[in-house]
Formats: sequence, C-alpha cells, structure tokens
Amino acid sequence: MRVLVTRPQPDTGDTAGKLIEHGHDPVLAPLLEISPQPDATVDLGGVQAVLFTSANAARAFAAASARRDIAVFAVGASTAAAAQKEGFQRIESADGDVEALAASVGGQLEPKNGRLLHVAGTAVAGDLSARLSAEGFDITRTVLYRAEMAKKLPNNVILGLKQGEIDAITFFSPRTAAGFAELAAAAGLEDACRDVHAVCLSAAVAEKLAGIGFLSVGVARKPDQDHLLAALDTIST
Repeated sequence: MRVLVTRPQPDTGDTAGKLIEHGHDPVLAPLLEISPQPDATVDLGGVQAVLFTSANAARAFAAASARRDIAVFAVGASTAAAAQKEGFQRIESADGDVEALAASVGGQLEPKNGRLLHVAGTAVAGDLSARLSAEGFDITRTVLYRAEMAKKLPNNVILGLKQGEIDAITFFSPRTAAGFAELAAAAGLEDACRDVHAVCLSAAVAEKLAGIGFLSVGVARKPDQDHLLAALDTIST
C-alpha cells in the first residue's frame, strides 16, 4: 500500500522505515513543524519528576537542560524511547494516553515528595494538570517547543489523493488529524478521501476526522506505533 505519513520530523523518518519493513510505500508529508520556544527556561527546583506527553517534549527538555538523573514519566513507548535516546536514566512509560499517564503518576508518586513538571508544546491534548491537581499534586506546565501547522497540503499529496495514488494515511495525534481535515477540506479533497483508509493512534485521534468520509477509519489496539502498523496491516491483507 502507498501510505501517507503526516508525523513531524524526526519521527517521520522512523515511521517511514517501519512502513518499508512492513512492505508499504511511504509518502512523507509532515504537517507540523517543530521548533524550540524562544527564551524558554527550565526550573527544576523542588521537582520530583518530569512528565513528557510527546517525544518532542523529551527532545526539547534534553536541549534545554543537562539533567538526566531526574525521574521521567512518559505517555507511551515512543516517548519513552525518545527519552532513553536522550540519555535519561529513570523512565516510566504509561503505555497509553494522558489519562494513563496521570494514573501512572498518581499510582507511583506522592504529592508530599515534590512538584511535577509537565513539559509540553504550545498546543496540548488532554488536561493532565487538572487531573493531577485534583489528586493533590503541585504541577507546572513548561512550554519548550512550538508545533506550527502547515498552511496547505503539499502539491504532490493533493495530486496523489485526487488521482487515487494514496491508499492510506496514518495519524499519530489529534492535532495532526484535525489539521489534515481542515487542509483537505480547503483543497477540495472530500471525495478523494472516500477511497482512502485512515489509521489512527487512538480514538481521540480518530474523532478529529469525523468530518472526512474515509473509506475506513482504523484505531490501534494500543496507542503506539507497532499497534498502529498492525492495524494498517489488517487493511492491506
């Protein structure tokens, strides 16, 4: 299958490699551009753990701070892998979504032992702070990077969809899915998408595609790349 990859760099390349291993032909079209937040600083005073809700958060924190010994709680396997690659030594993966991350933190940490630092971008999915604050934690959100949505779909993607040359599209975040839906509508691609499968990391991602009539919308059994690819493989067999 010819599969459109909408993830931002550098994750796009990793997904493309996995798709090739699974026998698919990737088409790369990152819809988000990740860049550091200007003049961002990290205050780790009194912090018992850092929370990463994306791989980009792990990379942004690593660029802003030399600390690698602090406890890290990651939302899922991809984020945990990014943290490990950056040299963090104490990593707990929730293997799920923001709710799973909150449950993991609440089950392993005590509010009395220090505050929490949630590293995020300018746009955040889910309300991690509200959930953990309700459990008595002192949590601070620090914005260390920006994620800017593309202004339009690449011309080769528009042409590929109109000519039926793209069989499936992968979506890894609610924001990317919502952005694609807006850009596809602006390009008049509603009819073209009716012949295309969408494969999503989670139900929350799939919800953002409700306005687009895809041929099918698949959801990974677990919110990680391996399960998303497994969902894609069920379509292609």
